[in-house]
Amino acid sequence: MVTTDGHLLGGRVLYRQPAEGFRSGIEAVLLAATVPARIGAHVLEAGTGAGAGLLCLSHRVAGIQATGVELNPAIAAIAAENARRNGFPDIDIVVGDIASVALPAAFDHAIANPPYHPPNGSVSPDAGRELAKRGSADLIETWIGRLSGALRRRGSLSLIVPAWLIPTCLTAMAATGSPCSAVFPLWPKPGRPAKLVLLRGIRNGLGPMRMLPGLVLHRADGSFTEAAQAILADAAALPLDG
Repeated sequence: MVTTDGHLLGGRVLYRQPAEGFRSGIEAVLLAATVPARIGAHVLEAGTGAGAGLLCLSHRVAGIQATGVELNPAIAAIAAENARRNGFPDIDIVVGDIASVALPAAFDHAIANPPYHPPNGSVSPDAGRELAKRGSADLIETWIGRLSGALRRRGSLSLIVPAWLIPTCLTAMAATGSPCSAVFPLWPKPGRPAKLVLLRGIRNGLGPMRMLPGLVLHRADGSFTEAAQAILADAAALPLDG
């Protein structure tokens, strides 16, 4: 597989990924910034791709253990190589389908940027991108159920999804024991509707759901806002729990 070499977090993390097909955007970096992990925590990611999310999280929080599940063996190999190149021996990449793969003991945190392109949408000419992005309500519910079931009591579930999937995700999170505690919109520019949202669920959580102010990503001229730049380039955290 042909790859390209780049970096994440303003050059703090080396990042190799496929030259064609699905390529990481800022979603994985933003998602990783939300995880309230501490040293020694065990984090699970479904659909880890080339590992961007776990690499960013491992840089921000030293001493975590991470397990990434990736269906595509070639991309899983790239993720494992990225972990080695960055000196993160505690990132373990598992090849398999999150719906059925065997998982180790309960996790403290789980994250995912699940496939969310609707079943009736246009088909990508690239098979890898099609596999990575094609979703359905049933698939989203399966992913949420598996991630929620893998959490310890009071563990956190963090998702980044398009706004139109909020109802499906909220229903699935409540049904699988990790009800949503926070909805965090990602505003493209001031005054623009949010296309993506971050959702936080808590395993066995009882508190009310909160709609948070969210984050404006770009200024009117298209450049990143100071708050977004702090996360994307300077490895700042993005707290969703107050």
